[in-house]
Amino acid sequence: MTQTIVVKIGTSSLTQPETGQLALSTIATLAETLSDLRRQNYRAILVSSGAVGVGCARLGLTERPKAIALKQAVAAVGQGRLMRVYDDLFTTLQQPIAQVLLTRSDLVQRSRYLNVYNTFRELLELGVIPVVNENDTVAVEELKFGDNDTLSALVASLVEANWLFLLTDVDRLYSADPRSVPDAQPISLVSNINELAKLQVQTGGQGSQWGTGGMVTKISAARIATAAGVRTVITQGRQPRNIEKILQGESFGTHFEAHPEPTSARKRWIAYGLVPLGKLYLDEGAAIAISTSGKSLLAAGILAVEGEFDTQEAVLLCDKNGHEIARGLVNYTSGELQKICGRRSSEIPTILGYVGAETVVHRDNLVLT
Repeated sequence: MTQTIVVKIGTSSLTQPETGQLALSTIATLAETLSDLRRQNYRAILVSSGAVGVGCARLGLTERPKAIALKQAVAAVGQGRLMRVYDDLFTTLQQPIAQVLLTRSDLVQRSRYLNVYNTFRELLELGVIPVVNENDTVAVEELKFGDNDTLSALVASLVEANWLFLLTDVDRLYSADPRSVPDAQPISLVSNINELAKLQVQTGGQGSQWGTGGMVTKISAARIATAAGVRTVITQGRQPRNIEKILQGESFGTHFEAHPEPTSARKRWIAYGLVPLGKLYLDEGAAIAISTSGKSLLAAGILAVEGEFDTQEAVLLCDKNGHEIARGLVNYTSGELQKICGRRSSEIPTILGYVGAETVVHRDNLVLT
């Protein structure tokens, strides 16, 4: 059976740390590796950072811009240059590629989400390698993926990939940052991503000077991908050939095992495609009923409502301490929920003046996170 792989390469692997200039030997090896895998009948998608970093180098900027408008302008300069480099390398190898620029809003609307899926499917059928990046030039802050680790996990989930490779500047996940903690322990396999806390992994914060990710975003991406049934690997970006070796069974990097029973495509869209617009705080009984028995949420179990949202928009469901336990689509607006939270379903028609839905979030529109 043809396998689909998604490879994400970060700015720290694509550029020289001292200058921010492109690391051409790494990019060339990556292009060769992906082209070889295509010839072995793998379907491949490349999620590539680097537009802002390349734009900075092109314009002679010495540090990554903070202001959104400047960052978007720099990304516009860098994206064309980056695609030119990829196109030259892949063309030499007789491998067609396509540029796919996405914003979060492409995944928020169900019709656009399906349209993106169909585009990827057709490109892969044609033997093309899509080169994906966030559309930094037009993305607004509240609808940004924020980092390409998250974007790559959402793409892997969308196309139901078999593998997600997160190429970074360390060879695998460690119990602490090996660059500053000499006795940090390497972690080769994570069977259950929820057990990382027990392994006492210190994930640190932001990434390199030129990038936006860090190990936190990679673990978050692995959580999204493994829930979708995608085996995820964190490995060294400067050694793209390791991808081929890993697919042949060699032990490089940190492997996150895929969830044996992945959630449905629609529930993955609810959990990760949508941007939650509010929070519902639940009492203990409702939190337990949802997290252990897969029950729908009733108004009686809601302690408080936060944010402004309409019906069929996404919200976070949190326990009374604010810890997220699930996400779902609501059957009531935030204004209506303020009036009926904590009340029995039989009281709702009297309070609102009309007969509404029995459930606030139906279990079919609810995903445990």
